[in-house]
Amino acid sequence: MRVERPQPAEDTFAADERRQAARALLLRPLLIAGGPHEDHFRLVRRHRDHLTRLFADALGYRLVVDSRSARLYKAGLGNDATRSLRRRNGAAFTPRGYALLCLTLAALIGAKSQLLVDELVAEVRSAAADAGVGIDLDKFAERRLLHAVLMVLLERGVLRERDADGGGLARWAEDAAAKSLLDVDRDRLRLVIPTQISSAASPADLLDVAALPSAAGGARVAIRRRLLESPVMSAAELSPDQVEWWGKNRNREQERLRDLFGVELELRAEGGLVLDPDEELSDVAFPGVGAVKQFALLVLERLVSWVQESGPDELGSADDGWRAVPANVVASTFDEVIGDYRRALTKDYRADPAALSGDVLALLSDVGLARIGEAGAWVLHPAAARYATKTQFVAAGSGGQPSPFEAGDGT
Repeated sequence: MRVERPQPAEDTFAADERRQAARALLLRPLLIAGGPHEDHFRLVRRHRDHLTRLFADALGYRLVVDSRSARLYKAGLGNDATRSLRRRNGAAFTPRGYALLCLTLAALIGAKSQLLVDELVAEVRSAAADAGVGIDLDKFAERRLLHAVLMVLLERGVLRERDADGGGLARWAEDAAAKSLLDVDRDRLRLVIPTQISSAASPADLLDVAALPSAAGGARVAIRRRLLESPVMSAAELSPDQVEWWGKNRNREQERLRDLFGVELELRAEGGLVLDPDEELSDVAFPGVGAVKQFALLVLERLVSWVQESGPDELGSADDGWRAVPANVVASTFDEVIGDYRRALTKDYRADPAALSGDVLALLSDVGLARIGEAGAWVLHPAAARYATKTQFVAAGSGGQPSPFEAGDGT
């Protein structure tokens, strides 16, 4: 007679801590001791062995933890510009901003461990000259851009402002005569760059190499990365082997992602959508407060209604689930919404409605719900219909999954 050894009960408290730590790393891949997220850093250190295995197996990411920092090397999604660095005013980094960031990192590698901001500016100028990049940090706009770069490095612990005589960096952004003494943390400087760059022959090569799934992960790793890094996923955009894996495992993935990261996977006819019940795991909150987000919701609702009421001749081809809304319909919809809610707009947007349209499109593109199409059309993802608050989903489409753009379906 064989007596089986009883299995130990799962430690639900430890499982919750591991989930919190994993979520913290997804949101902030660099956590530092003594930083603003010290509690999360301690959780990561406590469960580092489990987390190292989890990220390697589930996402093909490398986690490095020591007594001073925790760095999750997230590979990204390749040639995808929807997750950019942000300045403090919310504006996305431009190519010029990224160039200045790279030049600043290059300057800091050989710089002293403590230097004045004027000395750092001189080092950046020297790095720019070596790289053949034309910059003029005497210009106000470029000094403000370099200030945004320095804020990114301060937030990540690469730089620390020791002495802010005369107003420090905040003042220096407005007045080049202001002084600031900076400490350079070389250990954290080495942690900023996520991959080896010496073997990359071009920027495109660097992006492609960084985004490759781990050899052991394949389709599983690629799809999980896509879901967690860019939550709206269309099956039409997957490779054949990824489509096959998704068809066999999507139901199992609902439970897996909930257990590991505390997120909900909504299975849809056209793919999947990841939602965070706690509304934390996103660099772009939508819906949300502010004129752009509120107007995006109002415009989206009316565009979705137009799609649902339109016939195939008006919509054109829709094999991938996306639906095109002609430029004239988009323009008239904006005119209607602005006419109804003009008093809610800032003075700048009232004077320049085209700027509001551009910012709304940029926001919807960031969250994967819209993109620009041919002849100025806006192309909507079917998941956009879940934000149309006047309608209600019914079971329809493939396998009873929501397919809100099909005739007869409501949301």
